[in-house]
Amino acid sequence: MAQASKGRTSGPLMQGHWTNSRPRDGSDSAPGQPSRQLTLFDSICIIVGIIIGAGIYRTTPDIASCVPSASALVAVWLLGGLLSLLGGLCYAELATTYPHAGGDYVFLTRAYGRRMGFLFAWSELWIVRPGSIGMMAFIFAQYARELLPGVSRHARADEMILAGAAISVLTLINVLGIREGKWTQNLLTTLKVLSLALIFLVGMVLVPWLGQAPEGTMEAAEAPLSSNFRLAMILVLFTYGGWNEMAYVAAEVKNPRRNILRALILGTLAVTAIYVLVTAAFVQGLGFVGVQQSQAVASDLLRIPFGDWGGKAIALIICVSVLGSMNGQILTGARVYYAMGKDHPGLSVLAEWHPQRNTPIRSLLIQAVISLTLIGALGWYESGFINLLNFTTPIFWTFFGLVGFSLFVLRVRDRERERPYRVHLFPLVPLIFCASCGFMIYSSVSYAVEHRTFEAVWAIAVLVIGAGVSLFLRSCYAGPTAAETRGSQEADA
Repeated sequence: MAQASKGRTSGPLMQGHWTNSRPRDGSDSAPGQPSRQLTLFDSICIIVGIIIGAGIYRTTPDIASCVPSASALVAVWLLGGLLSLLGGLCYAELATTYPHAGGDYVFLTRAYGRRMGFLFAWSELWIVRPGSIGMMAFIFAQYARELLPGVSRHARADEMILAGAAISVLTLINVLGIREGKWTQNLLTTLKVLSLALIFLVGMVLVPWLGQAPEGTMEAAEAPLSSNFRLAMILVLFTYGGWNEMAYVAAEVKNPRRNILRALILGTLAVTAIYVLVTAAFVQGLGFVGVQQSQAVASDLLRIPFGDWGGKAIALIICVSVLGSMNGQILTGARVYYAMGKDHPGLSVLAEWHPQRNTPIRSLLIQAVISLTLIGALGWYESGFINLLNFTTPIFWTFFGLVGFSLFVLRVRDRERERPYRVHLFPLVPLIFCASCGFMIYSSVSYAVEHRTFEAVWAIAVLVIGAGVSLFLRSCYAGPTAAETRGSQEADA
């Protein structure tokens, strides 16, 4: 325990990836361990693919209802992109300094000790990751029903079956290997971006050319009595969520010193540009009031030139978009459990890395089982999506904020460690990022209290159980493992 608190030697250094001849670029070539196979393009596709799910379609009308004009709508998207970029810069320093499998788990363990890292990984395993995958799966199921005739007699049961099938198929693809997983991600992300480009062309070119664009597209007929900037930013930051996933596969990125930073910046900027352009297309095609009043903004836009076929087309587009987000989360999430299993012998079942397929198969399968269980437990009443949102949000933003603050801790604790990238305008940038996390923590907790959502109580109960489990994993606190000793030697070299 005392050893775990000594500056640079604390935390998982780094989950058994190290060898005495480890190259300076951090590549891992030993069998049964992560190898660097992700290019810059692969990394950008992971970021873009995870961020752009169905949020842009679900939240745009709600955000528009919170602001007085289309220019304000674009402004909040730009502000959300800026905050995400600042967070990405903080993650770039952390991930390039510690380019190892596990991402947030690595940073939290080094900054606050092994118990905090364990609690994060525990929450990812039982709450945040399967809950987020389940949320996306329910959105997929909702729109897949529109493409599959004859599956709406028992709507809730059908959605649960389709959601479970999507999780199972994507998990199987990732079990086949990292190449299959990244190729699937690249394909789905490319199709997603092309689909969004189609929406942009319809709204900005085709609808005006047909003379069907409404007058006064940029401003509301009457400004709302009171703008709700707080709610608008909650929805915007939710829609931007996922850019931090890059850190979870840092151990598999080629040339991590350069490509992690590039992927985070380029990926976040690409998503910001896409969100702004698609929002402009919605406003141009439907008018600002039309966007505010729409229940399905993309479907309403495509129905103008294409009729009912437009509704089918957007359902297909959203299904592809959601599958890309799910696949990215499945691929990256299993790396957290792998890192936890490497550090905690009592959970070594999670630490198996298949030497031929280059993927943590057991972690992937366990993640799928828990995701399917949550779908069954929280999907049979009311809205499965909202239930899982309530289940995951407070825990997610709490650990997210702790990661942001860990940058300050590690700047002091690991002051002598080489940092390929250092955040500019330190400490202003990480302070802004931490403040945005604090805003989301307050908002999610106050919402849970006001609405008495018992799903949030379940999540806290699971976290308390995790704290109890950590007390029994005595081997985790008995001193540095052999892997940590090798990691410390490499860090000091």
